[in-house]
Amino acid sequence: MREVVISAGSVSVRARLLDTPTAARIWAALPIHASAQTWGAEVYFQTEITSGLEPNARHLIKPGEIAFWPDGDAIAIGFGPTPISRSKCEIRFVSPCNVWAEALDDVKQFKSVHAGETISVVPA
Repeated sequence: MREVVISAGSVSVRARLLDTPTAARIWAALPIHASAQTWGAEVYFQTEITSGLEPNARHLIKPGEIAFWPDGDAIAIGFGPTPISRSKCEIRFVSPCNVWAEALDDVKQFKSVHAGETISVVPA
């Protein structure tokens, strides 16, 4: 199984790639280095990758699911409610996203990542 490490500052989270077209595109583009952005309890960052919506794309994700936001060509990591979530437990993205990986470590670590901080995705 293919795995990546997503890191920013002192945060380091391992993730296992799923068998999806988006995961294949991300794997082929590694390493990825970008500037982190935040939106509620979500960290996202732009990539050079483009990917259309996959059949299972969705607005709501579960903690630990790593997504790709096709509308923004960005990787999105939700770890709690966003400004449009309908409850404190819901992770709702602004538009459907492709889930391409599952975190092996606690994504709540991303709470300490600040906008503008360098974030990287590299093979594990």
